[in-house]
Amino acid sequence: MSLTLFGAQLSPFVRKVRLCLLEKSLDYRLEVVMPFTPPEWYLQLNPLGRIPALKDDELCLADSSVICQYLEEAYADTTRLYGNDAPQRAQIRWLEKYADYELAPLTTFGIFRNRILKPSMGHTCNEDGVQAALNEKLPPHFDYLERQLGQNDYFVGSQLSLADIAITCQLINLEHGAEQVDASRWPALAAHFARMKTLASVASLLPEEQRMNAKLIEMGKRVQQPG
Repeated sequence: MSLTLFGAQLSPFVRKVRLCLLEKSLDYRLEVVMPFTPPEWYLQLNPLGRIPALKDDELCLADSSVICQYLEEAYADTTRLYGNDAPQRAQIRWLEKYADYELAPLTTFGIFRNRILKPSMGHTCNEDGVQAALNEKLPPHFDYLERQLGQNDYFVGSQLSLADIAITCQLINLEHGAEQVDASRWPALAAHFARMKTLASVASLLPEEQRMNAKLIEMGKRVQQPG
């Protein structure tokens, strides 16, 4: 087994695969590839140029959900992250998709990209778009996730799954963008996020990410300074 993950640490989709690997205790090597300017050789792994991609010996895969589901099936003797039966697996895949396709455009591409990435590259933050995401678009999604959690510790069943990981990965990018889930409005979701950040896997990644995020913020400030 020789696992190599390609991508950038602050990507929620790369983070999702890293947490999957860590929870399964699978050794891997991270090779940093930036999402907007991938090298030509990377396009041989993923012709779309998106991150992440994974190599397992000679096998090459792209797309975080495809990768995580492959790891679940290929390494069946590791911790299970897609449930114990068909109904659970379906629910977990649905919530993973929900995080990737409904939350990501708002938490990552709306708030984190505008607040952190765009200023670091010398572009202006679209704060109106950020506020629309926070006040209009995200609340219905958080309402839905709050109902899904109810009084439970996990989104599906009684153990950690990719549903928990995928949703947490998007909320981490929300936090990197200087926003939080309002615990007074969504107490179950906020408590779930707080618990997830105490997991050894999540806690092992956050300090490096926070340092990188702080550097990007400083870059943005320098770029915006006159002269």
